[in-house]
Amino acid sequence: MAPSGDQQAWVIPGGFTVLSLRFSEDEAHAALHQLCVKEHRIRSESNTHRPLERTLFVLNVPPYCTQDVLRHVFSRFGAIESVELCEKPGASESSDTSGYFRPAQTQCFRVAYIVFINASGVRSAKRHPHTLPLIVSCAERPVRTGVHKWIQQYSKSLVKASSLQQHIDQFMNEFDRRKEEEAELQKQEAEQQQEDEEGWVKVAKGSRGAKTRPHSERANQRTLQKEDRKRKRKELLNFYSWQHRNTQRERECVCVCVCVCVCVCLLNFYSWQHRNTQREHIAELRKKFEEDKQRIAVLRAQRKFRPF
Repeated sequence: MAPSGDQQAWVIPGGFTVLSLRFSEDEAHAALHQLCVKEHRIRSESNTHRPLERTLFVLNVPPYCTQDVLRHVFSRFGAIESVELCEKPGASESSDTSGYFRPAQTQCFRVAYIVFINASGVRSAKRHPHTLPLIVSCAERPVRTGVHKWIQQYSKSLVKASSLQQHIDQFMNEFDRRKEEEAELQKQEAEQQQEDEEGWVKVAKGSRGAKTRPHSERANQRTLQKEDRKRKRKELLNFYSWQHRNTQRERECVCVCVCVCVCVCLLNFYSWQHRNTQREHIAELRKKFEEDKQRIAVLRAQRKFRPF
């Protein structure tokens, strides 16, 4: 549906084109919702599911718009290959879980990546005028809301036992096939590891990056024994080192104790010698003092008055 000549697209800063969205043509749902769309051009993104020039990036997607609803609404611009809904822009999160385990979805406004089969679909969506709203719910494809929507979601959450059993059988068959391949590969490796009577293993030239000579069981045992000997030797060296350090600490402690005792003894000896020297000096001073007193007394007794 091409716009008329007097109708133009509404382009806002950022290169986004504004599209009007209306829930239904009923008068009770006359309110319009705006979607912001532009061509998805992130060259650094290595995602083959979002090819350049064919992917339309949509912002402000309301919660009632599912993938089927978006496919129906945007199919007027061209055939659609895939529709992807995300909570926020970014790389697609590929999940390896089964479709029976659905993660809880947050009821919020989301973003969408719509991939058209032809690049003309993106150009048509960008040229669509905002005065012509896109209708979400119509008589041919009604969109359920409220209680009816919850009932529909609950009905879809119920899984048929037959389809679940078929999926389980398919998974187990794939698992058994992988186990058989692993067992066959281990058997081939064991055959290559066979040694002759003298303990030799035939070495064959393999392709680049391939292991040409797998380790035999005996070689693995020798490697383990060598590692065990290294570990024991290291433990023994560590024990000797610890013992040597402990002996050095004990010697240092003994030397310190001896030095302290010698210092204490020397200090005591010097103190006793100093006190003894002081006593002898005081006794000598007292003896000299007594001798001086006697000499002075003798001089006084001999002194006579001689005027002439």
